[in-house]
Amino acid sequence: MESTEKLTDTNAILAYLYETFPLCFIAEGETKPLKIGLFQDLAERLSDDSKVSKTQLRIALRRYTSSWRYLKCIKVGVQRIDLEGQSCGELDKEHIEHAQTTLKASQEKAKEKRLAQAAKNAEKAPKVNKKPVKKTAPKRAPAAKASKPEKKPAPKIELVPAVLTELKQNQRVNVKLGKSPIAGIILDIKKEDVSVQLDSGVTVKVRAEHIML
Repeated sequence: MESTEKLTDTNAILAYLYETFPLCFIAEGETKPLKIGLFQDLAERLSDDSKVSKTQLRIALRRYTSSWRYLKCIKVGVQRIDLEGQSCGELDKEHIEHAQTTLKASQEKAKEKRLAQAAKNAEKAPKVNKKPVKKTAPKRAPAAKASKPEKKPAPKIELVPAVLTELKQNQRVNVKLGKSPIAGIILDIKKEDVSVQLDSGVTVKVRAEHIML
């Protein structure tokens, strides 16, 4: 007997759409613009499916079309597609401009949120109480030798996690390997994998969350 349990989680509904309409809803990589009025087609095709309600379906569709990878596919020369993956008309200029504006605003908001969180974490970090250094009488240096100036500690640089969409080739970055980040330069970016050549000459492939700026 077929299960009639309703899907309520948005991610579960999206996974269901990826499986049911693989030519329309693309789970990974570059997506394609959807046909105007696709929700109505989708609701009709799933009208006898007790797993998904129209309300949850609308929420899942909104999540899909507001993602960064979907907004990036809204560009000149790209065709919209229907549930079967068939082309059904080019994008209007105003739709392309709206998508680009929305994407830029979303990315800037995410960057501000990330920087604010980094600052908040820095404030919460425990402060180390430095013990007073005992002063000792200075030793007389031989007349022939001049006293060496004390080395000042290098200023501490606060690094923040990088955003995959803001990374580019030949960019100087720091890779979080072990306790201390290691400096290097980006060689290539493929999907979520970033190839970085460390200053030591070694090339590593890491995810964006391991890269610091």
